[in-house]
Amino acid sequence: MSKKVTRTLIRTHHNLEKQRAQALVAGDTAAALEISKQIEQHGGIKMYQQASLLGQAKDRGGDSSKVLIEWLQAIKPSLHAEGVVLGGMKQFRMLEVGSLSTSNACSRSGWFEIERIDLNSQAEGITQQDFMERPLPKDSSEQFDIISLSLVLNYVPDAIGRGDMLERTLKFLRNPSCDETSQALRASFPSLFLVLPVSCVTNSRYLDEPRLETIMQSLGYIKVYQKLSNKLAYYLWKATELVPKKRTESFKKIGVRPGKLRNNFAIVLK
Repeated sequence: MSKKVTRTLIRTHHNLEKQRAQALVAGDTAAALEISKQIEQHGGIKMYQQASLLGQAKDRGGDSSKVLIEWLQAIKPSLHAEGVVLGGMKQFRMLEVGSLSTSNACSRSGWFEIERIDLNSQAEGITQQDFMERPLPKDSSEQFDIISLSLVLNYVPDAIGRGDMLERTLKFLRNPSCDETSQALRASFPSLFLVLPVSCVTNSRYLDEPRLETIMQSLGYIKVYQKLSNKLAYYLWKATELVPKKRTESFKKIGVRPGKLRNNFAIVLK
């Protein structure tokens, strides 16, 4: 598929999924069923994932996780010192949500023990699972040092669902006090690697950089790294509080940037 075809397919799939979610919320099952048929006519989630995999090719923007590895180069000496890499007994655990490949930069780094899940697994080594339905960890051995949500949050069709997903990540992160972790590593972990289409924060009526940061801070996350490219917005957020806060205010869908050509991407926290 050409770049134009893959972009069109991905955009169409997202738009149809949003329309289907809206129809279900409105109780219009007939419309939702018709939209589901349209999704299948365009190849369904399987074709969407194939287009997404093509988008990870080097000539089409590459693998988003390589940005995370670049950021973590600064703490590589600490990773070596604590035996996290080079075959050491202790490894940091990563949960990769919406995983499409077992050979991305994080997998090749050898830094992480990775558990990969996706709504529709396309490869061996990726468990078919909905993150929102994943059983909560019983103890620290089932928690993770880092969670990757790369081009996942934008796939959630409604703003409340996105807020719920971000809040749920906290329940799966491991408190660094559970291990003898150096100060250098505690500066970046436990954390959330979040990747969004850049237009979600640069061209949305309801979300901009300051509002995203305020939302994340209300959850207990602080921004460690950020990078905006022509297509994607990359973030590493460190969790300072692993128990979801009791918020005194909600984050509703309010306008922050007017304009007819804006998109409607939003994150709502109840």
